This record gives sequence, structure tokens and C-alpha cells, in this order.
Amino acid sequence: MTQAPQPAVQPTAHPEGLSMLEKRTIEAEILKEVYETLKASHGEEVAKKTIAESVRRSAIEQARAFAAAAPGGPSLKAFQDVMPLWTKGGALEIEVKEQTDSSFTFNVVRCRYAETYKAMGLGEIGHLLSCNRDGAFCEGYDPKLKLDRSQTIMQGASHCDFKYSYER
Repeated sequence: MTQAPQPAVQPTAHPEGLSMLEKRTIEAEILKEVYETLKASHGEEVAKKTIAESVRRSAIEQARAFAAAAPGGPSLKAFQDVMPLWTKGGALEIEVKEQTDSSFTFNVVRCRYAETYKAMGLGEIGHLLSCNRDGAFCEGYDPKLKLDRSQTIMQGASHCDFKYSYER
């Protein structure tokens, strides 16, 4: 008896029908309560460290799923190809500065993730919930993918400056 072919690995980071912004909003609703509970029982510093580490670990695991699903394996091109998941529905408005096989540089000029977290009363930890994921994602996706960023909208800048590089 022959087995049916197994479907390709699908990243669990993006359930069908939900935008990434919707997914992050749902996660933030839960993490808000975890943060408030930890802050009350263990103090603000422990609460922030716990949220930061939990989100970092989650980003690494989600990135591993994306890497496993990347056609031909992880690459900067495959990474660029999934960018629409994060920008879907105007969640991020970006201005691409450079896009090559080894470099992907862009500015985020509007971040609805930041707007959403602030509206939820999570402005003080928005950077932990969102921006904190970006470097960790690289770690899980492919160690050759590096991110350099000096500022974010979430922490008060006019734009976020993303500079991804891919070491050969």
C-alpha cells in the first residue's frame, strides 16, 4: 500500500485567514495579562525580562518553521518573499532602499503594530512584543541572516531603519 505524499511543512507562524497583525494582537491580549500578573508578583524588571525572553524564543521557533518551508532552503530571497505576511493590510508601510542577493535595506515609515500596542495600553512593552522579534527571527531562520537597526517607531523614532545582510 502506497502512502500519499506528505504536504510541505507549513509555517505555524501564520494561521490561514489571520494577518500577522491580527495574530500579534491576539498574542498581545494574552501577554498583557501575563505581564501585569508578573509585574504585580515579581516586579516590573522581572516581568519585562520574562516577556522579552518568551517572545524571543517564540520568534526563533516561528523562524525555524519559515526556514523549513522555504523553497530550496532559507535565503535572503526566500526571506524577502515572505515579507508580505508582515506588511499585509497596511500593517507596515515600507520604503525599500536596497534589495540584492546579500542585502535588504528598508525603512518602515508607518507601523500599525506600534499603533495597536499603544492603543491596547502596551506602549511600554511594545518593543518587547514586536521589535524584539526581528533579530531573534534571524537567529532561528538562518544564522547567516543578520539585522542591523538603530531606531524604531515603537521607541519614538520617525521611522525604523532595517538593514538585513546575508553572509555567504
